Amino acid sequence: MSKHGRILVAMSGGVDSSVAAVMLHEQGYEVIGLTMKTWDYASSGGSSKETGCCSLDSINDARTLAVNYGFPHYILDIRDEFGDYVIDNFVDEYLAGRTPNPCVLCNTHIKWEALLKRANKLDCEFIATGHYANIRQQDSGRYVISKGKDENKDQSYVLWGVSQENLARTKFPLGSFAKAEIRQMALDMGQEELAKKSESYEICFVPDNDYRAFLKHKVEDLEDRVAGGNFVLSNGMVVGQHKGYPFYTIGQRKGLGVAFGEPMFVTQILPESNTVVLGRAEELERREALVRNVNLIKYSSIEEPMNDVITKIRYKDAGMLSTIVQEKNNMRVVFDHNVSAIAPGQSAVFYEGNDLLGGGFLV
Repeated sequence: MSKHGRILVAMSGGVDSSVAAVMLHEQGYEVIGLTMKTWDYASSGGSSKETGCCSLDSINDARTLAVNYGFPHYILDIRDEFGDYVIDNFVDEYLAGRTPNPCVLCNTHIKWEALLKRANKLDCEFIATGHYANIRQQDSGRYVISKGKDENKDQSYVLWGVSQENLARTKFPLGSFAKAEIRQMALDMGQEELAKKSESYEICFVPDNDYRAFLKHKVEDLEDRVAGGNFVLSNGMVVGQHKGYPFYTIGQRKGLGVAFGEPMFVTQILPESNTVVLGRAEELERREALVRNVNLIKYSSIEEPMNDVITKIRYKDAGMLSTIVQEKNNMRVVFDHNVSAIAPGQSAVFYEGNDLLGGGFLV
């Protein structure tokens, strides 16, 4: 019998999940590694060379590490579930004039569910991932996610949708470490190539980081269907034609193809009329936001308006002081100061200090 029981570790083949697996193995857990195949280039229209977490090289790297440390490793093909849910949602959101958050959906609806389903079959009490975040159980019984030690690598933002039931069985071994420490651990393990692996900030199924090309590949005749819509100012004046509303995002300044005597930004996208509204930087500023499909983490509900909450409206956002007011399954956010480029479809995530209160999707 192992010291701490059996744990299923999600292994992408990268340095973070690999070190997490070895760390748990050395702590006395009976580790089982699992690599999830979520997509492939052939179906996504990417380049001919596979890179990233779902490539054959990454899968082989994960398996080799598991073999070297003497614990089992499995590959789970979840391309159908991933494509049906995450990729279809990604396309649908852009066609609805919103900016999607595929990593949140994948964590919430695909990866955690797939991991726990397989964990049950393998009699694993826990699952673990290489996310930079922390988790603890409060006296109330609720599980709370908090920011990882490495502020630059903290990934709590993409975890707001994970349920209490799933958090109860989750471990984040890397939460109390900085990225540099994890790379050093890989070196100390004799894994020099692993330690030097570059990081990917791309969406895994858009490996060329070109979501426009991806949409064109997935939606037949999309360019022809949406070309020739109008750029308008907030007063309705037509100032040019664009290539199609799905190919623009709120806050975009470059690549508009329209020249002005001053910087102009996308301030609104109107899919019904294939219209893209442009305006000055100040026209992007808002003091309030409405957030839908809210999942609360730290508390089961927030009965009264809550002040001094830090709300982040994008992954690398520093966050802004705000007051949040729960309205059934929605949250109204009133910022202490104006914020710029609130993009419908992106996640708004709420923090009390370092603790994750919860999050949802911007309306």
